Amino acid sequence: MERLEAAMQKARAARRAARGQGDLPPVTQPVGTATELPRQPADWSGLTRIELAPTLAPRQRLGALMGPQEAAPYDLLRTRVLRQMTENKWTRLAVTSPNKGCGKSTVSLNLALSLARQPDLRIILMDFDLRRPSLAKMLNHSRTDSLALLLEGGADFAEQAVRFGPNLALCLNQQGIRNSSELLQSARTSAVLDAIEARWKPDIMIFDMPPLQGNDDSLGFLGQVDAALLVAAAGSTALSQIDSCEKELAAVTNVMGVVLNKCRYLGTEPGYDAYY
Repeated sequence: MERLEAAMQKARAARRAARGQGDLPPVTQPVGTATELPRQPADWSGLTRIELAPTLAPRQRLGALMGPQEAAPYDLLRTRVLRQMTENKWTRLAVTSPNKGCGKSTVSLNLALSLARQPDLRIILMDFDLRRPSLAKMLNHSRTDSLALLLEGGADFAEQAVRFGPNLALCLNQQGIRNSSELLQSARTSAVLDAIEARWKPDIMIFDMPPLQGNDDSLGFLGQVDAALLVAAAGSTALSQIDSCEKELAAVTNVMGVVLNKCRYLGTEPGYDAYY
């Protein structure tokens, strides 16, 4: 992992030198806010509540629900994400990957579950991998939901969203959407997200995005978020892919960091080993 980080830092420095620039400040993307905001956030208790079977967490690798040791990697990620979001007054975070199979949806869901264990936070997680949605399947949620209907203005957030616990709302999707790229880049989608943020007042909105390589869904939407996490898979994601995708992300939003997923290692101290 040290070699990976060193190589990434070298690549970043080379890009800055090629542009004739030193250390650059983070790209700040304005996120629109709706006018006439309500004084108080909407009551989340009215959202449809879902329960997760005890056997679901180990089967879907939901470490955030499985106890201190399994939750530790996601709690560390939560703390680092929350610190940056708070310091920069960011509210929207995208999670993406170079290609499929990196585990970005697992990371997105575990991060949301870990954040939701902070009782003073309100979290919204949206499955924006519209071509291949997976969060509903991971949660064994069978209700017919369509994010397309919500983003096109044909459904209300309260009708479409479900709630896990008191402070985590999930917008799930059951079927792939053909015009996903056009939908994600539309002015209607931007207005709907602004309206959701204005009414429901989440502290953090997390968007589980499609992989960067293969289509333009993510790149077309990332200008509407404050920052992005890039999830790479140990043993299958090439360093060149990470470098290329990090460069693409940096052109449109703030790159919060790279998560190395599917990595096994043993700590040197007893009791501090972990499985990512």
